[in-house]
Amino acid sequence: MDTADFVDFLLEHDVLAFGDFTTKSGRATPYFLNFGNLGTGAQIDTVGRAYADHVVATFGDDVDVLFGPAYKGIPLAVATAVSLQRDHGLDVAWTFDRKEAKDHGEGGSLVGHVPTDGQRVVIVEDVTTAGTSIRETVPKLRAVADVDVVGLVVSVDRRERGTRDDVTALDEVAEEFGLRATAITDIDRVVEVLTAPGRDVLSADDLDRLAAYRDRWGVS
Repeated sequence: MDTADFVDFLLEHDVLAFGDFTTKSGRATPYFLNFGNLGTGAQIDTVGRAYADHVVATFGDDVDVLFGPAYKGIPLAVATAVSLQRDHGLDVAWTFDRKEAKDHGEGGSLVGHVPTDGQRVVIVEDVTTAGTSIRETVPKLRAVADVDVVGLVVSVDRRERGTRDDVTALDEVAEEFGLRATAITDIDRVVEVLTAPGRDVLSADDLDRLAAYRDRWGVS
């Protein structure tokens, strides 16, 4: 699946929408990504293939575990692991976290494979705006074992700054935790696809609001 097909898929299934929204970090935004709108096996399989292709292109076989932060990262991690095995011959473990640690049965805060010392972990997330969820996730993983968190993959890089004006949130997370943060595509490419000749997806008002938002929250 090329970038244009991926963007069209997100739009067709209402994962990508334009309007008035608020991000987890509290920013008012003219567009939003909600992978919770995916509801069929075919849809999550398509997303899993897109993530798996990107994981292989970025990390090769240098991955032992996929971690999906609760909640939307959970199906992403599972679908990506299935696609890695089926389409790329890589049998990679997967795990996700509970919002609250379980105090009965097997207990613990992780479900699925429990990482062990030395394993290379890639986090798969839907999107990150300010890097908040990743700053919660990495300490959880490193509290379980001496793992090597090698990367983070998201669907769309919003190209927004984190706590510094000159660095995007993804790049800031990469620097902070010593990992490689990457995205299947970014907002600039999304706009490019949706404003190609013959496309009328975005109105002039949409484009003005996107530009104003980028001026406010984009890197300087």
